[in-house]
Amino acid sequence: MVAHLPALVVALNVLLLMFVMWMVGRARGRYGVRAPATTGDEGFERVFRAQMNTVESTVMFLPVLWLGSTYGSPLVAGIAGLVWVAARFWYALAYAQAAKKRSAGFLVSAAALVLIFLSGCWGLLRTLIG
Repeated sequence: MVAHLPALVVALNVLLLMFVMWMVGRARGRYGVRAPATTGDEGFERVFRAQMNTVESTVMFLPVLWLGSTYGSPLVAGIAGLVWVAARFWYALAYAQAAKKRSAGFLVSAAALVLIFLSGCWGLLRTLIG
């Protein structure tokens, strides 16, 4: 089970990406922002930035998750990965309400990312040394 936890995290990350994509589509209709426009009402722009920030974070998160689950601990990477995904959901929902509400979700997700990264780097260093 533990070895499969990072794969579950990847699947949940895909659901997260689908969710923020859905939020943008919904916001386009609500605020009357037609594609390909990415600016308009502030409410739309917050939702759009939450999506783009989540996509940008995912680009860093997935290799870090691989590093942590391969060279660190799959359990640590998996649990911290679950925290990261939950915090990014929190971040997206909070950002959609008000930009100033996004900080807590961002900080929790950043802490989880750093934990996975350090765990993976420590394991990689131990492997390289000996």
